[in-house]
Amino acid sequence: MIIRKSPMELEKMRRSGLLVHKILHSLAALVGEGVTTWDLEVAAVKMMAEAGAKPAFKGYYVEAAGGKFPYVLCTSVNEEIVHGMPSQKRVLKKGDIVSIDTGVQLNGYFGDSALTVPVGDPTPAVKKLLDVTRESLELAIDKVRLGNRLMDICGTVEEHVIANGFSIVREYVGHGIGTNLHEEPQVPNYVDRRNENPRLKEGMVLAIEPMVNAGKPEAKVLPDRWTAVAKDGSYSAHFEHCVAVTANGPWVLTRP
Repeated sequence: MIIRKSPMELEKMRRSGLLVHKILHSLAALVGEGVTTWDLEVAAVKMMAEAGAKPAFKGYYVEAAGGKFPYVLCTSVNEEIVHGMPSQKRVLKKGDIVSIDTGVQLNGYFGDSALTVPVGDPTPAVKKLLDVTRESLELAIDKVRLGNRLMDICGTVEEHVIANGFSIVREYVGHGIGTNLHEEPQVPNYVDRRNENPRLKEGMVLAIEPMVNAGKPEAKVLPDRWTAVAKDGSYSAHFEHCVAVTANGPWVLTRP
């Protein structure tokens, strides 16, 4: 069942979303040569505590992994797609890219967002990967309108990514969000005819999150049982926003 939110609930989600935006952009400013992904984790923990927010990811149980995620951030470097774990041993170097994904619970409502940041000036090929992934999200956001269907969003991501020579990760998808981090519906980044295709209605909130590989789309999970990587070792980018369906068009809750 897709849970539609009232205007008051959307305002609460907005506060969570803006906190996530603040945290992510503060972390992005810290990214540089010699910084570890653990440095980012420590900074995020501090910001969440100061805001009185609960981390959405830490302690989140995933059956496939056989346990609870131990960190407040997912930090996925280069070929890592999602669920990379912060580490004091992972030192960022020039030419890397790092996807930072995080969420918070504030006053009972969740916010969730992600971005991918280059370390130093990216090569033209890497810049294109980041640009196309970000653009696919923006194009999808524009489809979050009354009367459209879910697959209008999904197909928009897929079309833009494929047209630019990249591939869609199919194993991991976006989701509804509200008083739970993951709610119905699933939001794949491609048209999945097996999924239901509901019409968008006011009050729905969708976490849209393109995950795009520079090479082939196949993914595998590392022995840590969490980190998903591009099977062919190619770079992967990830951007995410929470978007509400309103009478006035899409409302991105996770940015000012």
